Amino acid sequence: MKPDFSKGLVPAIITDTNTKEVLMLAYMNEESYQKTLDSMETWFYSRSRKELWHKGATSGNTQKVVSIQLDCDQDTLLIEVVPNGPACHTGEKTCFFQEVKGDRKQDLEVNTNIFEEVMFEIEERKKTVVEGSYTNYLFGKGVDKIGKKVIEEAGEVVIAAKNKNQHELTLEVSDLLYHSFVLMSEQNVTLNDVKAELTKRFSKKGNSKGDRPEIEEW
Repeated sequence: MKPDFSKGLVPAIITDTNTKEVLMLAYMNEESYQKTLDSMETWFYSRSRKELWHKGATSGNTQKVVSIQLDCDQDTLLIEVVPNGPACHTGEKTCFFQEVKGDRKQDLEVNTNIFEEVMFEIEERKKTVVEGSYTNYLFGKGVDKIGKKVIEEAGEVVIAAKNKNQHELTLEVSDLLYHSFVLMSEQNVTLNDVKAELTKRFSKKGNSKGDRPEIEEW
């Protein structure tokens, strides 16, 4: 089964296969659809330029196709992808970042993958410079500046705790984690590296005869 191109272009909704977030809406004609199938990367038809375009051909922000679904009327596509960088030409992860109505921040549920998403964005800034990006500023200054910020934020965490201010502590711990992630990225340390180390340490919990005496019982 294939889309019905008899009436012209078909809209394609692109979503992140991991987060399920809607990344962008673009249009396909039959040729761009076939190129998408052949390459397993997204191709679209530009209504303004009136030509085919391969997503990420110039920016490097390609989209690897995971699945393609067709709606009941066969005139709309839903495509799940693994994005290699931000979807929007502005540098934003998704094209849908401008609030029109409602308070999206209050409606958000706790995102259990937020550490991975923050690290992903940091890695993207490491590869692609975005004007006005604080993360790019830190990378430009190097390890000394980033390390100084980690020390500063650690101090702020302690001050917040001494003040017994839970909201302030939450904010400061978030700042500390962010700057620590930037430092990790600058040194090519991944979240998986840290997870593996913590897993190794936690596996020693309760083992008083452990073969790693330098790892204290938790």
